[in-house]
Amino acid sequence: ENGALTNVELAERVRLSASQASRRRQRLEEVGVIKGYRAEVDPLRIGLGVTVFIQVTLATHSGKNAQRFRDLVAHTPEILEAHALTGDADYLVKAVVEDLPALGALVSQVLLPHEAVERVRSNVVLET
Repeated sequence: ENGALTNVELAERVRLSASQASRRRQRLEEVGVIKGYRAEVDPLRIGLGVTVFIQVTLATHSGKNAQRFRDLVAHTPEILEAHALTGDADYLVKAVVEDLPALGALVSQVLLPHEAVERVRSNVVLET
């Protein structure tokens, strides 16, 4: 819930000594249970007013094509997450953009022209 807690603050919350809390946290980090810490940024405060979930269907289902799509995702800063799926779509992508014209550009100039992509379907978030 709050990765910024000090070991002393964490220890107080879980009723352990600070050294015990520190050792347990360190162990959880070492074994990969805690994968990292992050800052949660409000997209609106940095000018990103539209959040969208985009279903992507790949043109072909080969390992090379999937890798091409993963490379596209990795190099597209608007894309925050991409999940491989079962079902109708191959991927579900979460993206944030400035406005609807920016969404149009992402879809029509980045995703659809890419050789790995056959079809996209966008769902704009109205409220979170």
